Amino acid sequence: MSDRGEVDLTGAKQNTGVWLVKVPKYLSQQWAKAIGRGEVGKLRIGKNQGKAEVSFTLNEELTTIDSIGVKSSMVRAPREHPFTMQSTPSGQSDADGSSSGTGTGPDKIALEGVVVQRAECRPAANENYMRLKRLQIEESSKPHRFSQQLEKAVTTNYKPVANHANNVDYEKRKKEEGKRARADKQQVLDMLFSAFEKHQYYNIKDLVDITKQPVIYLKEILRDIGIYNVKGTHKNTWELRPEYRHYQAEEKSD
Repeated sequence: MSDRGEVDLTGAKQNTGVWLVKVPKYLSQQWAKAIGRGEVGKLRIGKNQGKAEVSFTLNEELTTIDSIGVKSSMVRAPREHPFTMQSTPSGQSDADGSSSGTGTGPDKIALEGVVVQRAECRPAANENYMRLKRLQIEESSKPHRFSQQLEKAVTTNYKPVANHANNVDYEKRKKEEGKRARADKQQVLDMLFSAFEKHQYYNIKDLVDITKQPVIYLKEILRDIGIYNVKGTHKNTWELRPEYRHYQAEEKSD
Protein backbone atom coordinates (compact mmCIF):
# COMPACT_ATOMS: atom_id res chain seq x y z
CA MET A 1 0.00 0.00 0.00
CA SER A 2 2.84 2.39 0.83
CA ASP A 3 6.63 2.50 0.77
CA ARG A 4 6.74 4.70 3.87
CA GLY A 5 6.14 1.95 6.42
CA GLU A 6 4.36 -1.28 7.12
CA VAL A 7 0.63 -1.42 7.71
CA ASP A 8 -0.65 -1.62 11.29
CA LEU A 9 -3.34 -4.29 11.32
CA THR A 10 -3.64 -4.69 15.07
CA GLY A 11 -6.72 -2.45 15.27
CA ALA A 12 -8.53 -3.78 12.20
CA LYS A 13 -12.22 -4.21 12.88
CA GLN A 14 -13.21 -7.73 11.94
CA ASN A 15 -16.86 -6.73 11.50
CA THR A 16 -16.11 -3.88 9.09
CA GLY A 17 -15.76 -4.83 5.42
CA VAL A 18 -13.66 -2.72 3.07
CA TRP A 19 -12.90 -2.87 -0.67
CA LEU A 20 -9.39 -3.06 -2.08
CA VAL A 21 -9.40 -1.33 -5.48
CA LYS A 22 -6.52 -0.88 -7.91
CA VAL A 23 -6.68 2.38 -9.91
CA PRO A 24 -4.60 3.73 -12.86
CA LYS A 25 -1.69 5.98 -11.93
CA TYR A 26 -3.04 8.97 -13.84
CA LEU A 27 -6.33 8.71 -11.92
CA SER A 28 -4.64 8.95 -8.53
CA GLN A 29 -2.66 11.93 -9.83
CA GLN A 30 -5.86 13.68 -10.86
CA TRP A 31 -7.45 12.96 -7.47
CA ALA A 32 -4.56 14.78 -5.79
CA LYS A 33 -5.67 17.99 -7.54
CA ALA A 34 -9.07 18.04 -5.86
CA ILE A 35 -9.77 21.19 -3.84
CA GLY A 36 -12.42 22.25 -1.37
CA ARG A 37 -14.15 19.21 0.10
CA GLY A 38 -11.91 16.92 -1.90
CA GLU A 39 -14.72 15.38 -3.98
CA VAL A 40 -13.20 13.55 -6.93
CA GLY A 41 -16.20 11.87 -8.55
CA LYS A 42 -19.17 9.60 -8.08
CA LEU A 43 -19.31 5.86 -7.46
CA ARG A 44 -22.28 3.94 -8.82
CA ILE A 45 -23.16 0.45 -7.57
CA GLY A 46 -25.89 -1.60 -9.21
CA LYS A 47 -26.85 -5.15 -10.11
CA ASN A 48 -27.29 -6.91 -13.40
CA GLN A 49 -28.61 -10.47 -13.38
CA GLY A 50 -27.59 -10.83 -9.77
CA LYS A 51 -24.07 -9.58 -10.31
CA ALA A 52 -22.74 -6.31 -8.94
CA GLU A 53 -21.92 -3.61 -11.49
CA VAL A 54 -19.74 -0.80 -10.21
CA SER A 55 -18.37 2.24 -12.02
CA PHE A 56 -16.61 5.47 -11.09
CA THR A 57 -17.18 8.80 -12.85
CA LEU A 58 -14.40 11.38 -12.51
CA ASN A 59 -15.45 14.98 -11.89
CA GLU A 60 -15.27 17.12 -15.02
CA GLU A 61 -12.87 19.67 -13.49
CA LEU A 62 -10.32 16.94 -12.78
CA THR A 63 -10.08 15.67 -16.36
CA THR A 64 -7.49 18.24 -17.48
CA ILE A 65 -4.06 16.66 -17.99
CA ASP A 66 -1.27 19.16 -17.36
CA SER A 67 1.74 17.08 -16.40
CA ILE A 68 2.66 15.06 -19.50
CA GLY A 69 3.83 17.41 -22.22
CA VAL A 70 3.15 20.30 -24.58
CA LYS A 71 0.28 18.46 -26.21
CA SER A 72 -1.50 17.92 -22.92
CA SER A 73 -4.05 20.66 -23.64
CA MET A 74 -5.45 18.42 -26.38
CA VAL A 75 -5.89 15.45 -24.04
CA ARG A 76 -8.31 14.92 -21.18
CA ALA A 77 -8.49 12.08 -18.71
CA PRO A 78 -11.35 9.61 -19.25
CA ARG A 79 -14.32 10.17 -16.96
CA GLU A 80 -15.92 6.74 -16.97
CA HIS A 81 -14.16 3.89 -15.17
CA PRO A 82 -16.01 0.58 -14.84
CA PHE A 83 -14.83 -1.84 -12.14
CA THR A 84 -13.65 -5.36 -12.84
CA MET A 85 -14.74 -7.32 -9.79
CA GLN A 86 -12.58 -10.09 -8.35
CA SER A 87 -13.82 -12.75 -6.03
CA THR A 88 -12.50 -13.01 -2.45
CA PRO A 89 -12.75 -16.49 -0.88
CA SER A 90 -15.34 -16.70 1.86
CA GLY A 91 -13.97 -16.52 5.38
CA GLN A 92 -10.59 -15.13 4.22
CA SER A 93 -9.26 -11.64 4.15
CA ASP A 94 -6.15 -9.77 3.09
CA ALA A 95 -5.53 -8.74 6.68
CA ASP A 96 -3.81 -11.93 7.82
CA GLY A 97 -1.09 -12.18 10.39
CA SER A 98 1.70 -12.45 7.81
CA SER A 99 1.17 -8.84 6.79
CA SER A 100 0.93 -7.35 10.23
CA GLY A 101 3.38 -4.73 11.42
CA THR A 102 3.69 -1.25 12.81
CA GLY A 103 4.44 1.82 10.73
CA THR A 104 6.73 4.58 11.93
CA GLY A 105 6.46 8.35 11.99
CA PRO A 106 3.58 10.59 10.89
CA ASP A 107 2.90 8.50 7.77
CA LYS A 108 1.75 5.46 9.71
CA ILE A 109 -1.00 3.54 7.90
CA ALA A 110 -3.67 1.49 9.62
CA LEU A 111 -6.41 -0.73 8.19
CA GLU A 112 -9.89 0.03 9.53
CA GLY A 113 -11.53 -3.22 8.50
CA VAL A 114 -11.26 -6.52 6.66
CA VAL A 115 -10.98 -6.66 2.86
CA VAL A 116 -14.14 -8.35 1.59
CA GLN A 117 -13.92 -7.38 -2.08
CA ARG A 118 -11.12 -6.86 -4.59
CA ALA A 119 -11.63 -4.87 -7.77
CA GLU A 120 -9.77 -3.07 -10.53
CA CYS A 121 -10.83 0.34 -11.74
CA ARG A 122 -10.23 0.56 -15.48
CA PRO A 123 -10.90 3.41 -17.91
CA ALA A 124 -13.51 2.93 -20.58
CA ALA A 125 -11.83 2.49 -23.97
CA ASN A 126 -13.08 5.75 -25.48
CA GLU A 127 -11.45 8.49 -27.55
CA ASN A 128 -10.09 10.38 -24.53
CA TYR A 129 -8.38 7.27 -23.19
CA MET A 130 -6.83 6.46 -26.58
CA ARG A 131 -5.42 9.99 -26.85
CA LEU A 132 -4.02 9.77 -23.35
CA LYS A 133 -2.30 6.45 -24.02
CA ARG A 134 -0.92 7.72 -27.33
CA LEU A 135 0.56 10.77 -25.61
CA GLN A 136 2.05 8.65 -22.81
CA ILE A 137 3.71 6.36 -25.36
CA GLU A 138 5.09 9.33 -27.32
CA GLU A 139 6.50 10.91 -24.17
CA SER A 140 8.11 7.67 -22.98
CA SER A 141 9.80 7.13 -26.37
CA LYS A 142 11.37 10.59 -26.51
CA PRO A 143 15.17 10.63 -26.06
CA HIS A 144 16.40 12.01 -22.76
CA ARG A 145 19.04 14.06 -24.56
CA PHE A 146 18.47 16.44 -27.43
CA SER A 147 20.34 19.15 -29.31
CA GLN A 148 19.22 22.75 -29.25
CA GLN A 149 20.52 25.70 -31.23
CA LEU A 150 21.38 28.66 -29.00
CA GLU A 151 20.42 32.13 -30.14
CA LYS A 152 23.17 33.82 -28.14
CA ALA A 153 26.42 32.89 -26.50
CA VAL A 154 26.24 31.31 -23.08
CA THR A 155 28.13 33.26 -20.44
CA THR A 156 29.23 31.24 -17.44
CA ASN A 157 31.91 31.31 -14.82
CA TYR A 158 33.81 28.53 -16.54
CA LYS A 159 37.05 29.57 -18.22
CA PRO A 160 39.35 27.57 -20.50
CA VAL A 161 42.47 26.19 -18.84
CA ALA A 162 45.79 25.20 -20.31
CA ASN A 163 45.61 21.73 -18.86
CA HIS A 164 42.77 20.04 -17.00
CA ALA A 165 43.29 18.54 -13.56
CA ASN A 166 42.59 15.04 -14.91
CA ASN A 167 45.39 15.37 -17.43
CA VAL A 168 47.78 16.66 -14.78
CA ASP A 169 46.97 13.69 -12.53
CA TYR A 170 47.43 11.30 -15.44
CA GLU A 171 50.84 12.71 -16.31
CA LYS A 172 51.86 12.54 -12.66
CA ARG A 173 50.84 8.87 -12.43
CA LYS A 174 52.78 8.14 -15.61
CA LYS A 175 55.96 9.53 -14.14
CA GLU A 176 55.49 7.80 -10.81
CA GLU A 177 54.78 4.42 -12.38
CA GLY A 178 57.42 4.77 -15.07
CA LYS A 179 54.83 3.93 -17.71
CA ARG A 180 53.17 5.62 -20.60
CA ALA A 181 49.78 5.20 -22.23
CA ARG A 182 49.36 2.09 -24.35
CA ALA A 183 50.42 2.60 -27.93
CA ASP A 184 48.50 1.21 -30.88
CA LYS A 185 48.97 -2.56 -31.13
CA GLN A 186 50.32 -2.41 -34.68
CA GLN A 187 52.89 0.18 -33.59
CA VAL A 188 54.05 -2.11 -30.77
CA LEU A 189 54.25 -5.06 -33.19
CA ASP A 190 56.45 -3.02 -35.53
CA MET A 191 58.83 -2.21 -32.67
CA LEU A 192 58.97 -5.86 -31.59
CA PHE A 193 59.62 -7.21 -35.08
CA SER A 194 62.33 -4.60 -35.57
CA ALA A 195 63.99 -5.66 -32.30
CA PHE A 196 63.82 -9.39 -33.09
CA GLU A 197 65.48 -8.77 -36.46
CA LYS A 198 68.59 -7.76 -34.47
CA HIS A 199 68.53 -10.48 -31.79
CA GLN A 200 66.68 -13.76 -31.41
CA TYR A 201 66.18 -13.71 -27.65
CA TYR A 202 65.03 -10.95 -25.28
CA ASN A 203 63.96 -10.89 -21.64
CA ILE A 204 60.82 -8.95 -20.78
CA LYS A 205 62.73 -6.10 -19.14
CA ASP A 206 64.64 -5.36 -22.32
CA LEU A 207 61.45 -5.42 -24.39
CA VAL A 208 59.79 -3.00 -21.96
CA ASP A 209 62.76 -0.64 -22.33
CA ILE A 210 62.54 -0.88 -26.12
CA THR A 211 58.77 -0.43 -26.51
CA LYS A 212 58.07 1.72 -23.41
CA GLN A 213 54.84 -0.26 -22.90
CA PRO A 214 53.23 -1.59 -19.71
CA VAL A 215 54.37 -5.13 -18.92
CA ILE A 216 50.88 -6.66 -18.90
CA TYR A 217 49.96 -5.08 -22.25
CA LEU A 218 53.29 -6.11 -23.77
CA LYS A 219 52.90 -9.73 -22.66
CA GLU A 220 49.42 -9.87 -24.23
CA ILE A 221 50.93 -8.96 -27.60
CA LEU A 222 53.94 -11.26 -27.18
CA ARG A 223 51.68 -14.27 -26.60
CA ASP A 224 50.30 -13.75 -30.12
CA ILE A 225 53.64 -13.72 -31.90
CA GLY A 226 56.22 -15.21 -29.55
CA ILE A 227 57.34 -18.18 -27.49
CA TYR A 228 58.44 -17.92 -23.86
CA ASN A 229 61.35 -20.21 -22.98
CA VAL A 230 60.96 -21.75 -19.54
CA LYS A 231 64.11 -23.91 -19.62
CA GLY A 232 67.38 -24.42 -21.46
CA THR A 233 70.15 -22.01 -22.32
CA HIS A 234 67.74 -19.16 -23.06
CA LYS A 235 65.49 -19.67 -20.04
CA ASN A 236 63.15 -16.78 -19.16
CA THR A 237 63.46 -15.12 -22.56
CA TRP A 238 61.09 -14.48 -25.47
CA GLU A 239 61.64 -15.35 -29.12
CA LEU A 240 59.44 -15.14 -32.20
CA ARG A 241 57.37 -18.06 -33.39
CA PRO A 242 58.90 -19.80 -36.42
CA GLU A 243 56.43 -18.29 -38.85
CA TYR A 244 57.50 -14.75 -37.83
CA ARG A 245 61.28 -15.24 -37.84
CA HIS A 246 63.39 -13.34 -40.37
CA TYR A 247 66.96 -13.58 -39.03
CA GLN A 248 70.11 -13.10 -41.00
CA ALA A 249 71.94 -16.29 -41.99
CA GLU A 250 74.82 -15.70 -39.63
CA GLU A 251 72.47 -15.21 -36.65
CA LYS A 252 70.61 -18.47 -37.34
CA SER A 253 73.82 -20.39 -36.88
CA ASP A 254 74.24 -19.11 -33.31
